[in-house]
Amino acid sequence: MAAVRLSDVAAAAGVSQATASRVLNGSSRVPGEGVADRVRAAAADLGYIANAQAQALARSSTGLIGLVVHDVADPYFSSIVRGVQNEARAADKLVLLASTERDFALERQSVATFISHRADAIILAGSRQSGDLDRALEQEFAAYRDNGGRVVVIGQPVPFASAVEPENFAASAALAQALHAHGHRRFAIIGGPGNIRTSTDRRNGFVETLCTHGLTPEIEVAGDFSRDGGYSAARRLAAALELSPGHGTPPCVFAVTDVMAIGAIAAWRELGLSVPEDVCVAGFDDIPTLRDHSPSLTTVALSLVDIGERAVQLALDPQSRPGSREWAPGTVVLRRSTALNS
Repeated sequence: MAAVRLSDVAAAAGVSQATASRVLNGSSRVPGEGVADRVRAAAADLGYIANAQAQALARSSTGLIGLVVHDVADPYFSSIVRGVQNEARAADKLVLLASTERDFALERQSVATFISHRADAIILAGSRQSGDLDRALEQEFAAYRDNGGRVVVIGQPVPFASAVEPENFAASAALAQALHAHGHRRFAIIGGPGNIRTSTDRRNGFVETLCTHGLTPEIEVAGDFSRDGGYSAARRLAAALELSPGHGTPPCVFAVTDVMAIGAIAAWRELGLSVPEDVCVAGFDDIPTLRDHSPSLTTVALSLVDIGERAVQLALDPQSRPGSREWAPGTVVLRRSTALNS
């Protein structure tokens, strides 16, 4: 059966094709209610499917928001996705999602695809890497913004976008202060890739606060921003510190993400080490899966769903401009994983 055309609907409703188009494609120039009702009834009777591109042209909006995340399987990003979808739904927008596995070439390809689909706004979630790809993205977004597109990043600000920025440095500093006040004096770090700003900000905030108390980490090891990255780094850390069950005061290890901390605990468990009896650990993010984790993990809580919602609000706010920034504060939450004298 041939597809029903707009001209078929117009003929059935007894109106011009232009009038039918204005009714069905969402133009602000809508005819009288009786005419509009007749057109919609004819479309329903005939099974007409509206053309999304024509609707976008009539409304000057596709109703689409493009969202790029590093890893949708990571609870950090899946929580942000939830917030973006919540707010987009409330604004009658649809979210297009791309997960890049931290491949910055794939990120640029995803952005180009969203632009080709004329998304109303594009949100980039995740820490940035300096270098040519950011400059390429800036060039990509320049023409997009000139045509009315809006760009928001979740992470550190960039010149071509508004930003919702977690307080990584300040919150990590507050965590170090709280752990010191709790009685910890031995510290170590499991960090992320050195070229990722989130990793360095969290590490630096923690270490600089330790320095104010005359302390430095006994060792720093790094791994990927993943469970496996935390796992491998924790095994190297345990070997370097010669950790063994029931031997001495446990060091307090700061892993720069909760996911890395969970991987670290798994590695230590395989080595016969208990948390917090043999080694203490703190993370960052307060991802939802921590509710089921034992021992409960000390962390910095970010309101990840709220961060996603605020990113959409910023993307749809006509007053926001590239370079504008909103802070997302973190709250220290002390739990059993850093308890002393257990």
